[in-house]
Amino acid sequence: MASLFSRDRILGHSKRDSIGSNSGSATINSFKSTCTAATLDPLPSPFDTLTPTLTATDLRETAYEIFIATCRTSTAKPLAYIPASVSDRSPQSPALQRSMTSAAASKMKKALGLRSSSGTGSPGSGGSGAGNGGGSGGKVKKTVGELMRSQMKVSEAADSRIRRALLRISAGQVGRRVEMMVLPLELLQQFKSSDFTDQQEYDAWQKRNLKMLEAGLLLHPHVPLGNSTTAYQRLQKIIHNALEKPIETGRNNETLQILRGVVMSLANRSTDGSSDSCHWADGYPLNLRLYEILLETCFDANDESSIIDEVDEVMELIKKTWGILGINQMLHNICFSWVLFNRFVATGQIDNDLLYAADCQLVEVAKDAKTTKDPTYAKILNSTLTSILGWAEQRLLAYHDTFDNGNIKSMQSIVSLGVSAAKILVEDISNEYRRRRKTDTDVARSRTDTYIRSSLRTAFAQIMEKADSSRRASRNQPNPFPILAILAKDVGELATKEKKMFSPILKRWHPLAAGVAVATLHVCYGNELKQFISGITELTPDLVQVLRAADKLEKDLVQIAVEDSVDSDDGGKGIIREMPPFEAEVAIANLVKGWTKLRLDRLKEWVDRNLQQEVWNPRANQDGYAPSAVEVLRIIDETLDAFFQLPIPMHPALLPDLIVGLDRCLQYYTSKVKSGCGTRNTFIPQMPALTRCATEAKFHGVFKKKEKPTNLQRRNSQVATTNGDNNNGFGVPQLCVRINTLQRIRTELEVLEKRIITLLRNSESAHVEDFSSGLSKRFELTPGACLEGIQQLCESAAYKIVFQDLSHCLWDGLYVGEPASSTIEQFIQELEQNLMVIAETVHEQVRTRFVAEIMKASLEGFLLVLLAGGPSRSFTREDCQIIEDDFKSIKDLFWANGDGLPMDVINKFSSTARDVIPLFRTETENIIERFRRLTLETYGSSAKSRLPLPATTGQWGPSDPNTLLRVLCYRNDDAASKFLKKTYNLPKKL
Repeated sequence: MASLFSRDRILGHSKRDSIGSNSGSATINSFKSTCTAATLDPLPSPFDTLTPTLTATDLRETAYEIFIATCRTSTAKPLAYIPASVSDRSPQSPALQRSMTSAAASKMKKALGLRSSSGTGSPGSGGSGAGNGGGSGGKVKKTVGELMRSQMKVSEAADSRIRRALLRISAGQVGRRVEMMVLPLELLQQFKSSDFTDQQEYDAWQKRNLKMLEAGLLLHPHVPLGNSTTAYQRLQKIIHNALEKPIETGRNNETLQILRGVVMSLANRSTDGSSDSCHWADGYPLNLRLYEILLETCFDANDESSIIDEVDEVMELIKKTWGILGINQMLHNICFSWVLFNRFVATGQIDNDLLYAADCQLVEVAKDAKTTKDPTYAKILNSTLTSILGWAEQRLLAYHDTFDNGNIKSMQSIVSLGVSAAKILVEDISNEYRRRRKTDTDVARSRTDTYIRSSLRTAFAQIMEKADSSRRASRNQPNPFPILAILAKDVGELATKEKKMFSPILKRWHPLAAGVAVATLHVCYGNELKQFISGITELTPDLVQVLRAADKLEKDLVQIAVEDSVDSDDGGKGIIREMPPFEAEVAIANLVKGWTKLRLDRLKEWVDRNLQQEVWNPRANQDGYAPSAVEVLRIIDETLDAFFQLPIPMHPALLPDLIVGLDRCLQYYTSKVKSGCGTRNTFIPQMPALTRCATEAKFHGVFKKKEKPTNLQRRNSQVATTNGDNNNGFGVPQLCVRINTLQRIRTELEVLEKRIITLLRNSESAHVEDFSSGLSKRFELTPGACLEGIQQLCESAAYKIVFQDLSHCLWDGLYVGEPASSTIEQFIQELEQNLMVIAETVHEQVRTRFVAEIMKASLEGFLLVLLAGGPSRSFTREDCQIIEDDFKSIKDLFWANGDGLPMDVINKFSSTARDVIPLFRTETENIIERFRRLTLETYGSSAKSRLPLPATTGQWGPSDPNTLLRVLCYRNDDAASKFLKKTYNLPKKL
């Protein structure tokens, strides 16, 4: 106890320090003035139950007798008795005669942080002016004996009778210590019925003392009865008979002599066999119940939550009972802790100073628990601390229900008390803890962690029920709020309240109190959210609203956890690991991806279905593109609108996936538009085998009848399958519509991309950085696919026109027989008609490209006629003029007096023909010589013995051996024919 005087307060200011000294005391006193003994509501005693025949009054009166007896015999001076009728009652034992004042300072109260009594003095102190807060009024003196009699509600008559009896006992047993007496036995021998007011009072007094002997010697003996069965049975019989028929007391009769013999034989037993002992009130739990009553006298009878100012003197005298009651300092500490704690509970849990005092006492108890292994003490300690801990945890495991702004100041004391009790129970009593001590268990942190998690789970369940009730109430209202969105808001408010109100208190025992709290809430809400998401199959406004609320809640909870963990060893990683992400954004993203996939699949199906029905009618609209293009662009517009109308917080993040999907759909559309239209190779005819001219036609060819050639390879097999029939969508007008369609899509892509930027800017979820990179908002595949498609369609259409639609006047008819009789004029005329259709149909931005492809195909066809036209064609040097004129006619057609293609384009595509045509004017010997030289240069020394047949590369030119060879093949003279016959043995016809 002495160490308590120097112990600093660890809880800060007490409750009376935290409020005004006057107003605070007035508030407490106004409540406590109504808290009389009749209204106290204490907890059940943690000590074992006594016999039901002993009432609280019986115990109190016996405790008072023990107290008076120990105090009167605590000095060597003889005791003198002064009748109560004498006004001056001061001649008592020196201990009881000690005078006190209500203003005396108590060291014990100061050490325990307890306030002074708020009344006008201790009970029975006299006038109203006594001890008025240290004022100028006179100080009324009183004795400890008077105070204790008043505190224990003992009448003056009973007090006088006890003192008289004790005086007689002392006179008859001089030198015998009170600890060696069985007080109830001695008192029975001192009084007879005439010493009491009436027979009823005497009978009650006798029965009480007999029942006390039964309790102390038979029911709760200090030394186990063992072989003392005879004495046990004799005493039990005597007490039973006496309770049925009162015995005569107050004289040394036979009955009392027998009683004394049996009682003393039982009381004088000891564990070590010595006879210098007497045990009648020191058996457990009788001794602690009597001592508990004595300790409760430290509380002011007029102010049940206040300890009397004279507590130091009273406690000093109470401790003199230790010899009779078998109490030591350790038992005192645990019992006093319980008394302080129980008084706090009994008086309405108002005065936090009592809790603080009890907690201070538990510090001493913790020291005691480490120094002893006594099983009886351990049992008492365990039961007492279990009761304290049970009461504390009943409030702490759901502290949100227990504490509010009105009583939050008591929370710190209750947590401290509960943690202290738990530490003693775990560290000093638990064998399991001793075995695991190497794990360095932090009991305080562990218990606090349990309180936080339990209370938060309870609070979460309550707000969950509240949110559900709110949802049911709003069920009939338009657009009711989803329950999990309500719950997210309430959980966020709960977390904020926890951080501000409770975490600062709990942080003393758990450095991450706020982090543990929000982690618990995160798990609770996460479980509900996971269950909710598992039943969702499509994106709905309610779902998005819930997920957005969950996302905000998670960010708030994580922020609190991070702030709370700044100073922790691991930087809060442990707490964050307890908070697996809700993945609300992931859930939204997955649902949006599902929504996107569904839209894209429908769009692709639409493309397939509508392109099968598309007729590519040039007159379907003014601009000459397919109606399906209008529809596909409209669907994409609607899809973008629908996407940005989704109530999600991550449009920028999910937009790229949507654009990629739309881009692929458009790419798929462009691939379908050009599908089946063929390519350049589809329409170019296969070259016939090389032959040499029949020279007999040299002078008579002009007079020969023109014959239809029968040996030309018209076209390859693919032409037959794509025959250009306008009815199947592959005619020139239809191809023009296809070209326009791709151009339309290409143009609209730029509009779409600008519109996407506008929609993104108007989105609430967009940020500045979302516009820094435009790549994610562009169509990457479709523009290139459109350009490639336009190029392929222009080329395919051009070669179709030249080699398929106009084959009768070019490949099949031009220069067949005599060149002079079949010039280029018909081809020019019909080609011009096609160009007029193209000019009227094809979009102006691709018209030049289309016409250029036609010119390229025409000149390529013209060269094929000259160099690979088959045995039906032959030319003399004189025919070169006709060829040159026809070549000029083709260029003039596309020049169109400056209204056609630019001259640089014409020159570019006509350069090959311009280089090759002069060969038709060159002498045969020069061509042969050039052919030999170029072949030798190409093939080296291996060509000296025999000139190899040069391969056909299609790269016509005056430096190409194959081009020179073909000029010789179609040269209508003997020198060329002989050279070809001698060198390659070429036939004259196929």
